Amino acid sequence: MKVSKATLDDIDRLQQFRRDAATWLADRGSDQWSTSYPEALLRASIEAGDVFLFHEADSAPVATVTLDTQADPILWRPEEVREPALYVHKLTLASPGSGSGLGSQILDWCGDRAAKAGARWLRLDAWTTNTDLHAYYRSQGFSYLRTIHDEQAYSSGWVAQRPAAFHDVGFDGPEA
Repeated sequence: MKVSKATLDDIDRLQQFRRDAATWLADRGSDQWSTSYPEALLRASIEAGDVFLFHEADSAPVATVTLDTQADPILWRPEEVREPALYVHKLTLASPGSGSGLGSQILDWCGDRAAKAGARWLRLDAWTTNTDLHAYYRSQGFSYLRTIHDEQAYSSGWVAQRPAAFHDVGFDGPEA
């Protein structure tokens, strides 16, 4: 698997990942990601160098994740924000639910980047009503902290974390 940073030329593909995931989720009864993600926010994340693409050899991207230091103050308490952490956002696979293990590998890659950056935690938030996703993250070693019911959290108020840890997932490329 090859890892690269997304560029502004990737915006259409990244938006397509989200639309495809929303369709897959809707087929399972979830309204997660049923609204489009604001392009201005996506552009800002790309320009900050926080959006990554995962490719099989030289093929089209098969997954994406945004990994940054941005702790949403609605979700994370001040004492948590003071702890060094990286935050996972918008982890999306081209083939969700395939059982390939790619999502797990990407989370381990994120945890490795967090550990290398000196972070104590790898953190994320998930759609409040997506209990299947909560179970998945728990199976990946994340500990549930709380659920925030605040409309400013955009229905993504289930928060969890796991210790940052070194992993060799075998990804390559300049961003691996």
